[in-house]
Amino acid sequence: MQDITKMRNIGISAHIDSGKTTLSERILYYCNRIHTIHEVHGKDGVGATMDSMELEKERGITIASAATSVNWNGFDINVIDTPGHVDFTVEVERSLRVLDGAILVLCSVGGVQSQSITVDRQMNRYHVPRIAFINKCDRTGANPYHVVEQMHEKLKLNACLVELPIGLEDKLEGVVDLIRMKALYFDGPNGNIVREEEIPSHMLDECKNRRQMLIEAVSDFSDELMEKVLEGEEPEVELIESAIRKGTLSLSFCPVFVGSAHKNKGIQPLLDGVCKYLPDPTEVENRALDLDDNEREVVLKSDPERPAVILAFKLEDGQYGQLTYIRVYEGRIKKGDELVNTRTKKKFRVGRLIKMHASEMEDIQEAECGDIAALFGIDCASGDTFCGGKVNFAMTSMYVPSPVISLAVFPKDKKSQDNMSKAINRFTKEDPTFQCYVDPESNQTIIKGMGELHLDVYVERMRREYKCDVTVGQPEVAYRETITQKSEFNFTHKKQTGGNGQFARVAGYIEPIFATPGSEQEVKDYEFVSEIKGGVIPTEFIPSCDKGFKNAMKKGPQLGFPIVGVKCVINDGAYHPVDSSDMAFQTAAIGAFKEAFAKADPAILEPIMKVEVECPTEFQGAVFGTINQRRGMIISSTEDNGNCVVESEVPLAEMFGYSTVLRSMTQGKAEYTMELCRYAKVPVSIASELKSKVKNNAD
Repeated sequence: MQDITKMRNIGISAHIDSGKTTLSERILYYCNRIHTIHEVHGKDGVGATMDSMELEKERGITIASAATSVNWNGFDINVIDTPGHVDFTVEVERSLRVLDGAILVLCSVGGVQSQSITVDRQMNRYHVPRIAFINKCDRTGANPYHVVEQMHEKLKLNACLVELPIGLEDKLEGVVDLIRMKALYFDGPNGNIVREEEIPSHMLDECKNRRQMLIEAVSDFSDELMEKVLEGEEPEVELIESAIRKGTLSLSFCPVFVGSAHKNKGIQPLLDGVCKYLPDPTEVENRALDLDDNEREVVLKSDPERPAVILAFKLEDGQYGQLTYIRVYEGRIKKGDELVNTRTKKKFRVGRLIKMHASEMEDIQEAECGDIAALFGIDCASGDTFCGGKVNFAMTSMYVPSPVISLAVFPKDKKSQDNMSKAINRFTKEDPTFQCYVDPESNQTIIKGMGELHLDVYVERMRREYKCDVTVGQPEVAYRETITQKSEFNFTHKKQTGGNGQFARVAGYIEPIFATPGSEQEVKDYEFVSEIKGGVIPTEFIPSCDKGFKNAMKKGPQLGFPIVGVKCVINDGAYHPVDSSDMAFQTAAIGAFKEAFAKADPAILEPIMKVEVECPTEFQGAVFGTINQRRGMIISSTEDNGNCVVESEVPLAEMFGYSTVLRSMTQGKAEYTMELCRYAKVPVSIASELKSKVKNNAD
């Protein structure tokens, strides 16, 4: 039985290109999990171990989080490498939901970047203690001291260096451990041998000052350390380390390590830091809701003898069926155990239990509390809770952000269509931020996601993994048609074939209707008024006229979109005692409507979106510019604490591709939300463009 206090569940999170995957590759190497180091942009064509997808190797980015487990000096460490792109943010969310601690990787040149702020916010959301690693100290312009200042300012972290680099940029030789006051050098072809020396004389004063700052910062977490500091005594190494651990676990302190993953410097001390300062599963409070007791909150205990409570945090449809990543919070599970999915109330038996090492699998007999493992062939959804024994608990799921962008996808042929539905079913199940629906008006398949890169990757995966020949287009905007003036009609429908014929005459007028100004919807859809007197149209046929007008409004003659904002009034007509029928009056009403619509100066309406952009104040002018270019109207702009919120109304047709423009223009620091506000008339030039497009398509 393993010692649970010697277990660590950690994630590696950071901004794009900070070196997360390179760092995980080094961790695997130093823990003897792999025997050769592969690079992310490897010239050997292998690519990093944790980037197992072809697309990841080609693009040199992480798309899906990958899990593995390593052993370092007797400690079992489960490691999850997460993506940095904001488009794959759900991978970070679902990983942090099940982790006990994290390494926040920062680039010593880029410092705290936009995605570092997002990742930090996600760590706070799940109360995940972290240690920081300032990577790339070998790069030109490296300045770890400046990065620590940024951590104070931008992330509001109580961060302090526990190591100093010996030299920077191309002169990086090693690191100084400020707690034990020793210089560490990394010898051997891959930095395997850690050599301990005295601190170089030119750095001694700086190291003493920095050590003093560190001790003062962590003395708040230990009364004993505080006493020693006040009495001017030299504290023991163990005392400093226990104070750092206490501060880190309470999320009040963040120890900062330095080094270069690419140059194999500083990784072993970082692994020691993971074991010393990050929590084991017993030190993290996890809660569940007792479904048998009015959803009362229950604190879970990391005790292998209790009934099993397990969270499924990620699904993956592979060649052997559905793979479900799980985290065991309480109890233990063995092959053949019976568990219950508390959402569906279905029982299932544990068939195959595995440990993941990136894309490779290793069969295991049992998993204990604190373990991250995977199950095969279980029908469940992401975020489901499995329980054993007599308990009926549900754990809270992860936060899922709403999609911000959509695209239309068209399969080329029947085979591609079948494969596309298989792919979409799989992707929507695996990734809650990837959504799909069929537009009832345009009949297009629309996919929605977190950004253009996100959708781009899924379309590429459809082509590669499912051999779907698909083309991508902008989704059609849901336009509406309307009239702008009153128009009269007097239409007779007469049809004579053998036997009974059809006869109906309707007369009256149509006119535009508007809801009262200031109401939620400016244009009312439809109104029907009968002013028939003297029974010129029998009462039973008046609803038929109403039905006919409604049918005529389903598809407008200009673009084929629904017609709105029309009041239809009938005031005269005629009927035939034998030939008039429900169908005849419906047909007459359709003909009358078409006749009147053409004379009523028809117009096209477009959806206007309420767009709210939040960005740092320095980009306010640029954001105004992008809204004005898109025929937008700025409603208000408010500033607060260095941030500004711009509210505007912009036509939906102009909003495609906006997320990419906004992100690139604001260094990824701006976010926007969009919702339907109202429909408004399209400018004449755009209306004629739309009509000619429809005409060309018809030809």
